[in-house]
Amino acid sequence: MNTSSFALTAFALALASGAAMAQKDAKPMGDKMAAMEKCYGVSLAGQNDCKAGAGTTCAGSSKADYQGNAFKNVPAGTCTTIKTPKGMGSLTPKV
Repeated sequence: MNTSSFALTAFALALASGAAMAQKDAKPMGDKMAAMEKCYGVSLAGQNDCKAGAGTTCAGSSKADYQGNAFKNVPAGTCTTIKTPKGMGSLTPKV
């Protein structure tokens, strides 16, 4: 086996190994996302996960701390136990 064949084989094995690791990691991330819920009124300004009401688009667009219509993804079952200076977290947008 010459040097270029060896290098090509090593590269192919590294690529296959990387693809296998990426596939292995894909399922746990999906499971973690399934165990999350939207919790409104708990994010700091600019740290919401997505859509913070009218006039905003997505992540990082909230203008105030604990903005009632901005959510943060939190582990399922924990939202209503999160206490902020403006009250508890909510599973629905706060007005």
